[in-house]
Amino acid sequence: MSSTTTGSSLPSGMKVLATFPDILAIPEFVFGGLVWILVASTKVSVLMSQGWVMFVSVFCFVISTLLLFLYMCGAHGGKSAWVAVDAFYQVIASLFYLSASVVQAYTTYQMKFMEPFKYYQIDIAAVVFAYAVTLTYVIHMVFSLLRWKSS
Repeated sequence: MSSTTTGSSLPSGMKVLATFPDILAIPEFVFGGLVWILVASTKVSVLMSQGWVMFVSVFCFVISTLLLFLYMCGAHGGKSAWVAVDAFYQVIASLFYLSASVVQAYTTYQMKFMEPFKYYQIDIAAVVFAYAVTLTYVIHMVFSLLRWKSS
């Protein structure tokens, strides 16, 4: 039995898109990209808070893409150190997105009566997708930590 079927190491090649929790990269890309697009398309009222949301969404999108391509190319070579890197990244991404979701929700709440209704609706959609991507990162984090513990 190979080590990728036991769940204690990272898959490589196209198996990355067929194994759990690594398949969660797809909804992370979609929801994270939507947060990025929605926040960028609104009237930025509070620069610091929405700047943090943009930083988190772009940072996680870029790092997730980089890690996915490294895993698909087999650059990790089946080494257990990459399992720890994956688990560490998932923890950081989960915490970043949780903070960004709360900040975006609070900013949207504060701007309820101060901005046009169109921008308010876009901000609400950004909050919904921010929490959706937070949930996917948290699920990915839990299973990555379990994989790290068993490796």
